Amino acid sequence: MSQTIPNGASGGAPIQPSSKANAAMPKLNSQEMEMGNLSGGEELPTVPDIMQLARVGDIPGMEKLFESSELDATYTDDEGITPLHWSAINNQYAMCKYLIEKGADINRKGGDSVATPLQWAAQRSNYYTVNLLLQHGADPLISDAQGYNTLHISVFNGNALLVVLLLHQGIPVDVADAYGHTSLMWAAYKGFPQCVDLFLRWGASVHATDEQGFTALHWALVKGSPQCILKLIEYGADRFAKTATGKTPAITAKDLNTVGAWHRALRECGYDDEAHAVIPWWPGSSFFLKDKRGFMNKFLFLLPTVMVWMEFMITSHLPVFLSVPLAFLVGFGFQWITNQVLEYAPPDMRHLHKTPWLAGIFAGSLFLTGVQWLFVILPATFSSHPVLNFVFITVIGLTAYFYAICMVFDPGFVPKLNGIAEQKAVIDELLSLWKFDETNFCVTCMIRTPLRSKHCRRCQRCVAKHDHHCPWVNNCVGVNNHRHFFLYLLNLIFGVAFFDWLLYLYFSEMPKSGSSSECLILSESVCNIFSSDPYSMLVGIWATLQLTWVSMLIFVQFVQVARAMTTYENMYGIQDGSATSLGSTFTSTGAPLDPSHPDAGTPTSAADDPLGTGRGAHAHKHRSFLQQWSRLLGVDTFLEIATGRGAAAGKKMRKKKNPYSQGYFQNCKDFWCDPAPIFGRRETGDAMIGGARINYTEIYESPSALNMGLNGRRRGGYETVAGEEV
Repeated sequence: MSQTIPNGASGGAPIQPSSKANAAMPKLNSQEMEMGNLSGGEELPTVPDIMQLARVGDIPGMEKLFESSELDATYTDDEGITPLHWSAINNQYAMCKYLIEKGADINRKGGDSVATPLQWAAQRSNYYTVNLLLQHGADPLISDAQGYNTLHISVFNGNALLVVLLLHQGIPVDVADAYGHTSLMWAAYKGFPQCVDLFLRWGASVHATDEQGFTALHWALVKGSPQCILKLIEYGADRFAKTATGKTPAITAKDLNTVGAWHRALRECGYDDEAHAVIPWWPGSSFFLKDKRGFMNKFLFLLPTVMVWMEFMITSHLPVFLSVPLAFLVGFGFQWITNQVLEYAPPDMRHLHKTPWLAGIFAGSLFLTGVQWLFVILPATFSSHPVLNFVFITVIGLTAYFYAICMVFDPGFVPKLNGIAEQKAVIDELLSLWKFDETNFCVTCMIRTPLRSKHCRRCQRCVAKHDHHCPWVNNCVGVNNHRHFFLYLLNLIFGVAFFDWLLYLYFSEMPKSGSSSECLILSESVCNIFSSDPYSMLVGIWATLQLTWVSMLIFVQFVQVARAMTTYENMYGIQDGSATSLGSTFTSTGAPLDPSHPDAGTPTSAADDPLGTGRGAHAHKHRSFLQQWSRLLGVDTFLEIATGRGAAAGKKMRKKKNPYSQGYFQNCKDFWCDPAPIFGRRETGDAMIGGARINYTEIYESPSALNMGLNGRRRGGYETVAGEEV
């Protein structure tokens, strides 16, 4: 059975799709939108030259034309197109401003699509020009010949920044086009997860239907984007909603060959393939359903302790030919249990590295090591080595304390704004500064992003002076807990060293057994040690193995602290707020941030970044098992620094001075002698640079010279932007 889907371009008449490509909403490519001739090779009007002058932004030429002829800014051709239309679609900001000042009709409709200059600018995602037109009275709710207003058109290219700009103009989020399609439906159909998420967070209705009864979920299944489908289900979309012809989402997915994406999204949200809620089979599942996230966090944090203990017990009390296969069997058993539990987890916790599992492995190892020391090693060594035992308990206690601090404390989340009015004020300020781009504004948090901050997808917040997200502490490492994290690593290294020392003394003072053990591989003395207390020996070996990744991580942290860099900056380059840092000169649309910029007119391609996220080639890539563990253990970062191949070591970065560095000595002094409390919380964002106190949640502009504060000419070097408290 095939499905009928409305086609707005054909007046809403149903069609019989032969494939997923044909099962589409109204055609939206530049040819069928027909907002004038949009391609670069179109035939230009020769008489008069006013349209060509508007297209290329020749203001002196336009002034001469107005002075030497009867033409003015209100000129229209036979199709109703004005010079303002052409300057708007070509992002000629200065020309648009000039024509508006000369009296151009800002809401004039023209072209085959009968659209306004605002709609022409939105079709190309020229959001600086869009903002200019809005400021001068352009009406975003005017519809073109196909029934699309400016918000609908802004979704067609998936530029989230343009959508944010328009939503803050007070446009109703659920305003529909001529055929009842809302912007959420368009975003779902086009397969833009970021826009879908944005509309849903803005309050768009997941239950709204078009003239044929299609919901946004039906349209998401046309494109088959798992992320869009997942978001809609998360926000409560009706999984059994029927269209006017009785089509449910399941039938739609089957007709359009998107069943795989549909089932995947259902499973991630805790439903079976029939879209019914899956009830956990284990005893006590009612407690789980009351608080899935809380249960998962506790369960997956505590379970590894049991697993590590069982592995120790098996390998220490059974012969090798039994212990090795049984240990693997137990490991796979725990993995199976974990995967079964993850089937019912919230969508953002469906993978082990997104849960407290790795943090639980370390916490369990630390706990079992401490227990073994307390009940076995301490009684045997305290009388002969009391000081060493006191030192060990101090170090291991500090390790546990700083580890807990790193997990629990706020890493430095950038405060969010209070309401839409404050968000709009920030957006207006960024537009006035020519800095409304993905580098300076976070679409998810709706805030201006401070320098050195980064939005963490795991924490769903922007973190000030973001270093990295550490799965071993199940938290980000940022300005608030970076020093705690460093102290945790240092104490861990000393703790393992002292534990091994005590373990050596423990086995040295152990009475020698009279009977000899038969060993096939190891020497007799080693065999005697293993046979006397194999459990303690295995705990020591396991603890010593942690020194591998900890040593690499501490090396990386030492180098980066000395250089005044973060892990993120070392891998991807330094952002200092200047026009040359990380492509901030241009927006994702290729429009220069400032028309007076020397590189203006040299557009950058947005083909690799349709959502306007600024990621481009840095988009998420699927990694192999070894690559994932290399990243989790910090091997990749260690190799980048050790070999000098990091982004910060590239030719461009070597030529560019690190604006945050005050020299190795001062950098280390700023980090370690920061007056913020070591045993307690620090004020969010507080830090030191060059001996001056700053706050990383309020810094948006980099100074021209950080040494000014050190030389006494101006203290601090950093200045917050005026009026940040909107």
